Amino acid sequence: MAWTSVGALSGLDERLCGLYADLQARIRSLGSVVVAFSGGVDSTFLLAAALDSLGPDRVLAVTAESETYVEHERSEAIEIARELGARHELIESGEVDLPQFQDNPPDRCYWCKQDLFGRLSAIARERGIAAVADGTNRDDLGDHRPGRRAACEMGVVSPLAEAGLGKAEIRALSRAFALRTAEKPSMACLSSRFPYGEAITREKLDVVARGEELLRSLGFRQFRLRHHGTIARIEIEPGDIPRLLDPAVRIRVAQGIRALGFPYVTLDLLGYRTGSMNEVLGATRPQDAGTV
Repeated sequence: MAWTSVGALSGLDERLCGLYADLQARIRSLGSVVVAFSGGVDSTFLLAAALDSLGPDRVLAVTAESETYVEHERSEAIEIARELGARHELIESGEVDLPQFQDNPPDRCYWCKQDLFGRLSAIARERGIAAVADGTNRDDLGDHRPGRRAACEMGVVSPLAEAGLGKAEIRALSRAFALRTAEKPSMACLSSRFPYGEAITREKLDVVARGEELLRSLGFRQFRLRHHGTIARIEIEPGDIPRLLDPAVRIRVAQGIRALGFPYVTLDLLGYRTGSMNEVLGATRPQDAGTV
């Protein structure tokens, strides 16, 4: 049985109910949809809303398998789709083999999304599904996101953004709907850990994945391990900085990350923030520590 919001909206404020009603209307107007599904906060909420609005027979969740995503995210996506009662398929993505991706230019995400959306659009055509939708939300529209250009060129729709839903509203509705991703930390593909212009290889992606798994194993929830050649730059939430600087934790992190091949291990005092690699482009500005 597919997931449904019946009864979940009771007690929510009028504004959230109105936003969700608008979202449902937009999804219903599509008729049927392939959801680009990563298992993150946004795509999980979009998938649940699509199932609620269209029913399981007119929704297909598709997850791309790639070296740019870690294994536990793939496993969780499979579990979430099963819990929601969604039809779900895994496909291989090919961005890591694209020279435009490997060279890591500022528009790297354009080439990645062009590859992904091309594959999803082909699935939609083959299955007679009317639309492809992604989990872009309202807050994403202000950052440097060249993948949006690929989405627009290929006719991919973004119902969350179109309905005016930002991350706060999505988390609030996810809590009301008891979705397991309501409090899940923000995620992004591992290619976002590299400065533009630094070549991306499978070996480097594996190093970043292993370094971040170390941070996860120590109980940190929101973090990034940025790969600057010989330097590893750790971003964690400002409130977690004192815990990382505890001598026992600090030494374990430093030794573990140096063992991956980084001579230098650094901590970013501004803390975790989305899109920090875009700051050199002038697209975003780092915030004061403690407010990011």
